[in-house]
Amino acid sequence: MPYEKYEVLVTDDGSIDETPAILERLQNVYDNLRVVTIKKNQGKAHAFNVGVGFARGEFILSNDADSIPEPDALWKYMSYFMGEEHANTAAVTANMDVQNRSTIIAKSQTVEFSSIVGVIKRSQVSALGNMYAYSGANTMYRRDALIDVGLFRQDRATEDISIAWDHQLNGWTTVFSPDILFYMNVPENLDALYHQRKRWAKGGTEVLLTNFKRVVSHPGKYLKQWAVITDQTLSIIWSLFFFVSTLIFLISLVTFFFTGNYERVYHMFCMAFIFVTFEMFAGVLQLLSALIVDDRGRKFKYLIFMPLYMLIYWQVNALALVTTLIPAVKTILGYGSGTWVSPVRKHHTE
Repeated sequence: MPYEKYEVLVTDDGSIDETPAILERLQNVYDNLRVVTIKKNQGKAHAFNVGVGFARGEFILSNDADSIPEPDALWKYMSYFMGEEHANTAAVTANMDVQNRSTIIAKSQTVEFSSIVGVIKRSQVSALGNMYAYSGANTMYRRDALIDVGLFRQDRATEDISIAWDHQLNGWTTVFSPDILFYMNVPENLDALYHQRKRWAKGGTEVLLTNFKRVVSHPGKYLKQWAVITDQTLSIIWSLFFFVSTLIFLISLVTFFFTGNYERVYHMFCMAFIFVTFEMFAGVLQLLSALIVDDRGRKFKYLIFMPLYMLIYWQVNALALVTTLIPAVKTILGYGSGTWVSPVRKHHTE
């Protein structure tokens, strides 16, 4: 039975297409649909904060325009907030799945979401009681928890990562629910993928720089956050090392080849093969366990895309982290913005 006690509030953040006309027609059909129109696009965080001001409910589900939750999602979400034992729960984030699986790039992200969401968020919540980031496309928030941390930061690239940290540092708890599924459209080509990962990487670095001093200054109080701080710091260091070592590898390879030192060329390829083999082995263990656990093993068939994910996605993520390091520092110094141009994605009705 569907959950019936709800309203739908659409925040139109400066749309320049047919969205206003479509919403006007829908309002004539659905009595519980309200629209808040913002004349100029100022970013998702700003639009959400405005929406919170107009929302009537105590619990607010953030749902992106290209995300589709399963029919009984509201019932499942609310079950995590009911009872005194859940009075300190700030947010419940759902399990992502890919809706548009028409390209290899899109299908590969099914493996990625199972790996990152299915394993990392499970382990973070189990071990630390909180998670590094919410699923920005589909998360239910407690209104009081949003107000307690001053709503979403409007000068950050990723409002979902930022608000998750603000909640946990203020003593709120969070929940990851693998049994609540929502389907989202993902990038279908490398250019769109890279731009998405640049925003994710920039937002992650911004959150690290924002909270690093606070966590380090009170190590006992924020002991659980040390694990995530360390993980993010090592990710940045690894990405920088990977970028520099790759440049050195390519320069050395070209130098040895044109100077006729083919033995060194052979040895370099052998070492690279050994490195990639260890990388692939570790990745297989992670992805295999993730696909078995996530959605009761229904995504196991997508293991075939594992090599593409590890050989391309990991490199794209590392490159995105390196190229957004300086812009992230500029944001912390006061020159950042939470506004970005959404990628063009195909509409899928199946």
